Amino acid sequence: MEQLSFFNVTPVRERLDELRRLVEEHNQAYYEQDAPTVSDAEYDALFRELCVLEEQHPELASPLSPAVRVGGRPLERFTQVQHRLPMLSLENAMNLEEIQLFEQRVRSGLLLDDAVVLQYQCEPKMDGLAIELVYENGLLVQASTRGDGITGEDVTANVRTIKSVPLRLLGDNPPELLEVRGEVYLPRAAFVHLNREREEAGEPVFANPRNAAAGSLRQLDPRIAARRPLACVCYGVGVLVMQDEGPQTQSALMQFLAQYGLPVSSLAVTLEGITAVQDRFRWLLEERDQLPYEIDGMVIKLNQRIHQEELGVKSRAPRWAVAGKFPPRQGTTIIEGIELSVGRTGVITPVALLRPVELSGVTVARATLHNWDEIRRKDIHIGDHVVVERAGDVIPAVVRVLPERRDGSQQTIVEPQYCPVCGSSALREEQEVAVRCQGGLGCPPQLAESLIHFASRDAMDISGLGERLIAQLCQQQLVHDAADIYHLSLVDLMQLERMGPTLAGNLLQAIEDSKKRPLSRFLFALGIRHVGARTAALLAERYGSWQDLAQSPPELLVQVRDIGPTVAASIHQFFASERNLMVLQRLDAAGVIPEVVRIVKGSRFAGVSVVFTGGLERMSRDAARQLVESEGGTVTGSVSKKTGLVVAGSDAGGKLAKALALGVPVISEEMFLEQAGRVPDGTPDQT
Repeated sequence: MEQLSFFNVTPVRERLDELRRLVEEHNQAYYEQDAPTVSDAEYDALFRELCVLEEQHPELASPLSPAVRVGGRPLERFTQVQHRLPMLSLENAMNLEEIQLFEQRVRSGLLLDDAVVLQYQCEPKMDGLAIELVYENGLLVQASTRGDGITGEDVTANVRTIKSVPLRLLGDNPPELLEVRGEVYLPRAAFVHLNREREEAGEPVFANPRNAAAGSLRQLDPRIAARRPLACVCYGVGVLVMQDEGPQTQSALMQFLAQYGLPVSSLAVTLEGITAVQDRFRWLLEERDQLPYEIDGMVIKLNQRIHQEELGVKSRAPRWAVAGKFPPRQGTTIIEGIELSVGRTGVITPVALLRPVELSGVTVARATLHNWDEIRRKDIHIGDHVVVERAGDVIPAVVRVLPERRDGSQQTIVEPQYCPVCGSSALREEQEVAVRCQGGLGCPPQLAESLIHFASRDAMDISGLGERLIAQLCQQQLVHDAADIYHLSLVDLMQLERMGPTLAGNLLQAIEDSKKRPLSRFLFALGIRHVGARTAALLAERYGSWQDLAQSPPELLVQVRDIGPTVAASIHQFFASERNLMVLQRLDAAGVIPEVVRIVKGSRFAGVSVVFTGGLERMSRDAARQLVESEGGTVTGSVSKKTGLVVAGSDAGGKLAKALALGVPVISEEMFLEQAGRVPDGTPDQT
């Protein structure tokens, strides 16, 4: 096709517009409606013509073109994305009785008697990777992974390659802001095909469809993701900003998403009463192997959104929803030996070496035995025939022994008295089931594992400092604790295998960059027992520095939300250690000064839930949210009885009306700026 001049470019633009429209219509018919209207050959011809025209006329290219689904240039690294509202997990109900208990908790929370029939929305629990799609005025502007629920990774370029995800919402009046939560997955047939291709290419196969989906979505090269037929299903929203009142039920919310062209589950149903929910759970369990995708349970949600708001959420999960988990798949095999694994806290864990057995498409050769109390309770011996399962279809574990198949050759599994790695004594502390190596940081696995954790992405995020390099640093005794990382030099790094000047320079820069991580990540990186990412965030919110935290006695620590006596004692014990304090002081001297926005009771919006509605003229929504959070408050997307303040801008709609009906205080943007200590031009006051 010859290059067209300026004077005849209009026909090309019109043909491009037509091709984009046709390809998107055929994508929707194929991926969302399962009702293709053209043959594959006809679709391929249209798509090829579109790609050729866009390549020949880059000045007419569009970021909304379906041609972007073939993938763009490789990304250097994923950037971090802060979710406006946390992406929560779900609590599990492992059987029908626990589903019944879930309803009892719901009734208790809503103060309802048994005569009231509750309505639920139920859908398959997809075995994929959680995702958030952000649409602004109908256009897909960002996609991110769930991450730790607070911060995820920007995977927009890869998500754009998923044909079932619309780049532009359907309709003429899309919401101003729509954050959609969903699951990216790989259909079973695509998984089998992908593994066959990898086998033929001599590459390692994926263990299961979920791993394949996660690995595909987190490719730095979008072209690789584009070659893998990922799919997406949407199940909820985060922040929703629109003039009209939003959907009032979960089922209406699904219809709301579907009308904009977003993919939702075709098996989602609305049911009356918990008995109907239990019947649906049984049916879905029977049908799971007939579905074209992997599921590991059924999600059960209270249908009325006003009830959802009334019940609220816990620290990590909503009270109005539960994941009914299917029974794990099991198999029978033989324990052929025992391997002792030493973790970063010194815990010695017995691992069963199994005669390989296939469980739901995955070959299992190892299974955790947890601890010696568990071994004695289940009467497990080397040589036993055992039933193993993948708990939650993921983690292999020994369920029970088959003693009737013993022949007298079985051997007792003895609790160790010495560390299998460093030879130090191994002891069990009082009232604990764990056996721990007493070698401390002198035990190589403990040092290496603690440093791997310290440098990991969710902790200090030191890019390039992975397991292999840390093992070399420990072997050559270049590091003895976390503080030594910040004293490494170019000369030190050049001693390591496969380390050139460029790689060493990049690593030193990554180490330098990590000095200003948030306090929450720093506390998590320290590896304090019982302190995960969520607890670290709560501690960072309460205390302004690790020094303040170190001086807090257990009786004050238990006053922090979600921290009980065991966690408080662990924190106190950590900071009571002279060695730990020495390492912390050396980190401080090396310039590792964690950043924190400390929230105190005197802050202007401390403890207040704020909702913005309508248009803001003096600042962006993002800036307004940051201002509220910096003053101790939180920003939510919906109005409820628990909302403390509504800021109404121009053209405020349903949220304003709801706030007035509920008696929630409403102020203007100007009044908000005054309360926040800002003068009308948006600059801070001088008081």
